Amino acid sequence: MAKLSVELNNYFFAETRAEKVTLADILNLTEERIFGFLMAILALPSALPLPAPGYSTPFGIALLVLAVQLIIGRDRPWLPAKILHGSMKLETVQKFVKMGTPWVQRIEKVTKPRLAYICTSPIGKAMLGIAMALMAISMMIPIPLTNTLPAMGIFVISFGLLEEDGLICIGGLFLCSLGATLTTSVLVFGVVAVERFIGLIKDYLTNLL
Repeated sequence: MAKLSVELNNYFFAETRAEKVTLADILNLTEERIFGFLMAILALPSALPLPAPGYSTPFGIALLVLAVQLIIGRDRPWLPAKILHGSMKLETVQKFVKMGTPWVQRIEKVTKPRLAYICTSPIGKAMLGIAMALMAISMMIPIPLTNTLPAMGIFVISFGLLEEDGLICIGGLFLCSLGATLTTSVLVFGVVAVERFIGLIKDYLTNLL
């Protein structure tokens, strides 16, 4: 199987494509290590250090569905028809691929098959799936700072699955832990801020009456 950067650039730039691209089309790119490939593709737009408005939530849902299947040990991914046949403009996908290719190539330089049992054993895949499921849920939260770092964690783990590189997966788990910490902090801060605001309103109304 060719490197992810090569597959993406051949598919989206070297070959003629329709104006709309669906996940069903992308699934035709590979038959090997398909979970890692598909999840890397879905995580890429939100993992880039640039905003991807409107994509984190639907892609997060799709990633959650895939992560659960990884946990239960499915060999082939299944997605609802609505997600599988949902489309994006080719121009938009090409923009994400163009921005993401340098990042993908950097990771490709350091990946190689090692500690493969982390990526291939049922326990290893379940552990990775749980981490990615939690990060996918974080991606679905429409609050700033809860999308990019979790998506990076998913992307790196997916890359590890794709290349059967357990060490890269461990790095992805570290990013997931940072993402979980950041998301938790943001949510706790939001709850505290809302409670204080409600308290101020109550005090104001009490004094007014």
